[in-house]
Amino acid sequence: MMQTDVPRANVLGVGVSAINLPQAIGLFEKWVAKGRRGYVCVTGVHGVMEAQRDPEFRKILNESLLTTPDGMPTVWVGRAQGFRRMGRVFGPDLMLGVCEMSVRRGFSHFLYGGQPGIAEKLRSALQRKFPGLRVVGTYTPPFGPLRPEQELELIEQVATANPDFFWVGLSTPKQERWMAESGNRLNTRILVGVGAAFDIHTGGIKDAPEWVKLCGLQWLHRLQQEPKRLWKRYLINNPGFLWKIALQLAGFSHYTL
Repeated sequence: MMQTDVPRANVLGVGVSAINLPQAIGLFEKWVAKGRRGYVCVTGVHGVMEAQRDPEFRKILNESLLTTPDGMPTVWVGRAQGFRRMGRVFGPDLMLGVCEMSVRRGFSHFLYGGQPGIAEKLRSALQRKFPGLRVVGTYTPPFGPLRPEQELELIEQVATANPDFFWVGLSTPKQERWMAESGNRLNTRILVGVGAAFDIHTGGIKDAPEWVKLCGLQWLHRLQQEPKRLWKRYLINNPGFLWKIALQLAGFSHYTL
């Protein structure tokens, strides 16, 4: 069952929230002020296609507070379904917008993820960009699952820090699964899975120009930077998505949320 009354576009059975970036930031501000708890997924074609192969992952996306349209293809599908004001909510942009809002409201942040040293580097970068930003903790998880003693360490650290926002910089679908499974054990309000935002804001990955994003070609920009890691994701997922979504929009395939 979806946890908010925000309408969702049906993208191959994944409920992608019909919002834009200013609306998402406004919701975050309202939810934290009211003490609301939950997780937010930032999902594009890759996440939608992962959900085709894994019903449990699709359930995680559909039970989020929000599943934002991370890429233009999901925005275009939403607009085709009548959500004219729907706009891209790219994870790194969302992080910056929420941090800017947080300086004014005094909200605090915790950074979880990245390679060793990246979360600390991200904290410094964000605080340089937004003087007065409260980053109350960082944690670099191991590559595999947390051991029981590590999980206890994290729970205790977050309990002391009591952050309003908990940013998760893993990869899809790992970060979404982790938020759904572990988020309710943490003393925080809004968990947000933002994937590559940690590397983009610390210079490890170069962000695409705005025109590339608006044309729906950011995947090509990323592929050029990480071909060995991403070729399968994009060169298999993207054609599969186009075929499936064409059948859905033409009325030959039907999906329920």
